[in-house]
Amino acid sequence: MVIVVMGVSGSGKTTVGKELAARLDVEYAEADEFHPPANIAKMSAGHPLTDEDRWPWLRAIAQWIGAHEESGGVVTCSALKRPYRDLLRTGGPVYFVHLTGSHDVIAARLAGRQEHFMPAALLDSQIADLEPLGPDEPGIVLDIDTTPDVLVAAAFRAVG
Repeated sequence: MVIVVMGVSGSGKTTVGKELAARLDVEYAEADEFHPPANIAKMSAGHPLTDEDRWPWLRAIAQWIGAHEESGGVVTCSALKRPYRDLLRTGGPVYFVHLTGSHDVIAARLAGRQEHFMPAALLDSQIADLEPLGPDEPGIVLDIDTTPDVLVAAAFRAVG
């Protein structure tokens, strides 16, 4: 199974994902690395991605999931909408770790980032697009108003 650490930008996906992969002794992948250059340029310019921008990116992540179905892995991905998560699951079994928190906490984190292409101005568009996990979607929702160690421990327990 592959674990998808999901949430809006600034929720701590990379921090939690890397540590969770290390604890599980599986490969880690950063979803930002799957974006084509045009997507990064668009976001860097302060423009939110459209669904059409996201489909090729999501398909590439789904392929990575498929390639790691047997060995397992952890990948980060905003996975904001149910159809996006449905596409990710075409790659193989997935368990979602949804990191969530207040607008103020996430905005403060984004404001403190120096070397990331995603500007804080796009947070509202991500929050507007975010659809919570459905009851039929395997996963856990974790509030980020704690330490990364607590989040990783909770995710580790959830995936057992």
